[in-house]
Amino acid sequence: MTPPPTLTELIDTVRRDAGTDDPIGQLAVAAATASDLEQTTDALLGHFVDRCRRAGRSWSEISAALGVTKQAVHKRFAGPLAERLVAATERGLTFERFTQRARNVLVAANDAAQASGHREVGTGHLLLGLYAEPEGVAANALADMEVTREHVEAALRVAWARAAGPNDEPVQPAADAEPAADQPAEGRTPMAPGARTALVDAVAVALESGHNYIGTEHILLGLYRNPDNLAARVLAEAGAGRSQAQARIAEMLRGYAKP
Repeated sequence: MTPPPTLTELIDTVRRDAGTDDPIGQLAVAAATASDLEQTTDALLGHFVDRCRRAGRSWSEISAALGVTKQAVHKRFAGPLAERLVAATERGLTFERFTQRARNVLVAANDAAQASGHREVGTGHLLLGLYAEPEGVAANALADMEVTREHVEAALRVAWARAAGPNDEPVQPAADAEPAADQPAEGRTPMAPGARTALVDAVAVALESGHNYIGTEHILLGLYRNPDNLAARVLAEAGAGRSQAQARIAEMLRGYAKP
């Protein structure tokens, strides 16, 4: 194996880059160098963790190779992997790992935002989008919890009319509003920060569960991770708690598992 830079080599690099004998100046350069090295090593490990996941290797195998617990691997890598995947999806580059039903949910959420005259897709639109796939795990879980589309639509209309939700929810744009500077793929409405976070959480839920796909059930569970977003509040007010959804989804997924 090619040896990494030695401590002596790193010290020489810092002194050379600092261009001064002042200890404080060298310390500042050393701190910047250490930060760069940390980011590079994290990216390096993340690259190969992602390759392992793509190859179908389990989190248990990955954690054993890294010499840490599975929980530690989840904490360190699931979030960043989810962030990269969602960023690629937003740019229209890939829907890899999303099931067809999950893709349809995102399209339906986009349509719901446009039909409502909103300039961004919020968590409420994602929740509505889940009903576009009535055979999906999420829609079945919602039906079991007796949360109907009609109830969700009514609750969302009230919340949007009040315009009193958190900043992640969409508002009606002014007549002369400028288009978003960072526009997503053509024909798609940009996601509000809260909805984007929920989608990242959905991908993280899938990764943490050891699944190599993102389905409608992961989107639903992702909406629960921030209890302050509009979708989570609507679900809570309907009596559909996170633990109840998790239990129902786990039961359904066991039913799909091969004997």
